Amino acid sequence: MPASTLDRTTALVLIDLQKGITGLPTVHPAAEIVARGARLAEAFRSRGLPVVLVNVTGGAPGRTEAGQAGGTPPADWAELVPELGHQPGDLLVAKERWGAFHGTELDAELRRRGVTQIVFGGIATSIGVESSARAAHEHGYHVTVAVDAVTDLDADAHHNSVQRIFPRLGETDTTEAIIGLLG
Repeated sequence: MPASTLDRTTALVLIDLQKGITGLPTVHPAAEIVARGARLAEAFRSRGLPVVLVNVTGGAPGRTEAGQAGGTPPADWAELVPELGHQPGDLLVAKERWGAFHGTELDAELRRRGVTQIVFGGIATSIGVESSARAAHEHGYHVTVAVDAVTDLDADAHHNSVQRIFPRLGETDTTEAIIGLLG
């Protein structure tokens, strides 16, 4: 369902738009996703609304069939891409799980600011973005996903999240439509 409204206290949460992730091969060009995320961030900042920049700095413990990525990542792997234009008022959240809520202060920081709705963007659609959107829904936030500001490493996984999961969690729309709702 297209986004119908944004609460007065809506926050933007951009997931894993960092050097190590944006350098991976994605379904939609990462540069376009970053540009849309930066456009959303600029629009939110100009209206005095919270912008949260999330990066992943490690992995959850435990064994999986996929295993852990081999080798030591480059030193700048977890650095946010400069195109986001990080500002002093932005919230920075470093996570070690797929989602941005578990093991972080994200929920407390948003509640402290009176946030009732979250707009999501970032990489990867089916991992960090979906996990964070699910947790936001479970925490009682209204969820909106900017579907042209997300991408994945896998086309089928991206499509599943956008077509099947996100509409069950909240509303979806384009970057421009969401900016239009900001007024």
